[in-house]
Amino acid sequence: MAAIDTVIFDLGGVLIDWNPDYVFRTIFSTEEEIKWFYENICTPDWNEEQDAGRSLQSATEERVKAFPQYEGPIRAYYGRWEEMLGGPIHDTVEVFKELKKIKGLRIFALTNWSAETFPIALKRYDFLHWFDGRLVSGEEKTRKPFPDIYDKLIKRFNIDPTRSVYVDDNARNLAPAVDLGMQVIHFRSAEQFRAELVKLGLLA
Repeated sequence: MAAIDTVIFDLGGVLIDWNPDYVFRTIFSTEEEIKWFYENICTPDWNEEQDAGRSLQSATEERVKAFPQYEGPIRAYYGRWEEMLGGPIHDTVEVFKELKKIKGLRIFALTNWSAETFPIALKRYDFLHWFDGRLVSGEEKTRKPFPDIYDKLIKRFNIDPTRSVYVDDNARNLAPAVDLGMQVIHFRSAEQFRAELVKLGLLA
């Protein structure tokens, strides 16, 4: 196995705690109502269209037109988006700091994120400026797990997939990285992530 010279981070759920529950628990009375809203109105598939470049305004108006009785909660999805940011996942940020100290190791970010909301995170979290480069899906008009966004990352930053490790909390997004020859880590906790990096010989 070739020595690892590149680490690629997903952001949400790995370095940043993002959860719409923080907003919708203040709007709905029960977890069942929240679950129904996510499954039927502001669904993950709908949100991912914005991650792939659709404007927040057009997405919101489309949902309001389809479900006018839920106009308030629908507008809250992006109107109160900043409240969905729970802060850094501090233990993972500490791992990031340790990796930054390794001479010759390059570190990139590959994230599904709206181009309209990502600047908010950039202002809020200093560690987003530590990367050697990043690819934001909303800026590229595509998203994970479509193979083209991985190809763009590799070509733009001259990455050798066989010398890279990619970490993501969504197992679905790991498969294209594996197909390209990358090592992958399915993130479940900072402790588990650190242990996997030790196995790969990146951390002691």
